[in-house]
Amino acid sequence: MTRFRGSVVLLIAAALCGAAVGPAEAAVDFQCRLFARNEVPALSTFGNGLFKATLNDDRNELAWELTYTGLQGTVTQSHIHFAQAGVNGGIMVFLCSNLGNGPVGTQACPQSGTISGVAHAVDVGAGANAQSIPPGSFFEFSRAVLQGVAYANLHSDVFPGGEIRCQIARVESEGEGAETPAEE
Repeated sequence: MTRFRGSVVLLIAAALCGAAVGPAEAAVDFQCRLFARNEVPALSTFGNGLFKATLNDDRNELAWELTYTGLQGTVTQSHIHFAQAGVNGGIMVFLCSNLGNGPVGTQACPQSGTISGVAHAVDVGAGANAQSIPPGSFFEFSRAVLQGVAYANLHSDVFPGGEIRCQIARVESEGEGAETPAEE
């Protein structure tokens, strides 16, 4: 009986140690399609785009790619904002800018095409500070993306508040039975 209790205690201790360490996080993919009707308020333009991103295993960088075309206005800037669908929110990360208002090193926005980059803690600005996303907090930024309260937005001179937008959504693997966002 004593030998049995000792084995149980060792098994419980091993299980607790394993639970404390836990399995490593897996990278997470995201995707969404940008349309004018997703803006707040909705717009009617032929602009459209595709945003794709991957949050790495260590949860300390987001590699992203934005492809877009057909905007009515001249492209001015693009960001990842903090807010749920149907609501405007603060800028968390600049993707590109032609206004000179982004952090040092922000790439220029082409009129159409594809841009890409990798966001780190240093790229999280103060634009959503009033919403409790402090500058440099990649944890808060990644949590917003993971929870679906982040959106990609592309602004133009005709629509300075944004011409096309999409809510960033997790892309489940095919094995989990979910689908990627539908094309319209």
